[in-house]
Amino acid sequence: MSNSSTAPPTIPHTVWLARGRYVGSDDAADVVRRQLQRLKDREVIDDHLEPDEDQDRDADKSQDHDHVRDPLDRVFEARWRVEGTVTVRARLTLPHVPEPGSGPGSGSAASVSAEGQEWVLVAEAERVWDPRWPSPATMFWPEDADAGWDHVTVPGLRFRQVNPLPSDEKDLRRLFRSCAQDGWSIHVVVHEAMTPDAQGRLPLARLLPASLQHRVVEHRATPDQLRSVNWALLREFDFQVPRGGAVVLPTSPVAPSYDVRDFSVRSVFLDGSEPTELVDVLCRYAASARPLPDGGQEAVTALREQWKLMTMEEELARERRLVAMYAEALEAMTKSRDLYRESADRANEALAALRDSAGASVPGAPTPPGGSPFQRTFGRLRDATKALRPAPPTDSDRADPPSDGGRSAEEQ
Repeated sequence: MSNSSTAPPTIPHTVWLARGRYVGSDDAADVVRRQLQRLKDREVIDDHLEPDEDQDRDADKSQDHDHVRDPLDRVFEARWRVEGTVTVRARLTLPHVPEPGSGPGSGSAASVSAEGQEWVLVAEAERVWDPRWPSPATMFWPEDADAGWDHVTVPGLRFRQVNPLPSDEKDLRRLFRSCAQDGWSIHVVVHEAMTPDAQGRLPLARLLPASLQHRVVEHRATPDQLRSVNWALLREFDFQVPRGGAVVLPTSPVAPSYDVRDFSVRSVFLDGSEPTELVDVLCRYAASARPLPDGGQEAVTALREQWKLMTMEEELARERRLVAMYAEALEAMTKSRDLYRESADRANEALAALRDSAGASVPGAPTPPGGSPFQRTFGRLRDATKALRPAPPTDSDRADPPSDGGRSAEEQ
């Protein structure tokens, strides 16, 4: 576990991201492929691409090993424009799920586990994301209610649906704990003040801005569940849902920007009318500074650094950047080579001068005035060292010094 005190990276304000599970009977890749082609034919999206596996594998080798994906993952890219001029780039990944007992490389490229095929979708716009823009999920998946792709990674939950809360308090706490770990979605708990009519029983997702419909998970508590729900919320988050209101659950760890007073609503009218206050709270929560979920950093990095679907202008700009980068690297290598060669020449000259000086020197002879500066400096240093040596002792110095303070035996 890292001991770093730095704050975790937050979701960029230009990024839209979601994660879910596909449980349909058709192959997930085929469903996505058909939807992308259908929207391109209708000119809803500008283009799409399924990167070649060999090229994508070669690109992955150049990335940091922490970001290298399984080569059996299915990847789809698409780009479209919103408001006429703002370009959106999106990347959907169908992670490979190894079959139980299978070795590396076995199985299909997008094996489906017992809980369905997981999918990860990241989109980024050229400016801050507007929740009123079309949902990137509908660019890759059909909007049919029975399409089977709108299941949440938390078992038993779905986007665009009302998810009733369990009656058992232990199950409630377990569910809330799982929702807090799911930073890819926005979980909101709504309490019914009274049993709603047919319009009130419909999911609130249909009344939300388009970009929120496939990120918000609506948990619905019946009128008689208020006490048990608030008991579980107090144990897990230390707050409660207002009677007849709603509250957005924080992720774990809780983002510094989260304040339950900012992300709760005292009254939600379940009568089919637009929940204006709740929509405002959900939009503010989606735009708040929240940590990237587990795996989110890798997904955003892959979108930005492994993008293949480029226009001719982008290809040209990319090649120019590569040429400039290579030119700078070559210039730096040339300068480094020249400096190394110059240093080596100087070192060889100094070594030759040292050898010449050592071979031409005669013990006790003064240093000749001529020669190189190195030789003159070395000679002066040698002479100065000799001058510091003590003189040899004379015969008088070898005589024993008088004892007892210099008085002779007769004087004593």
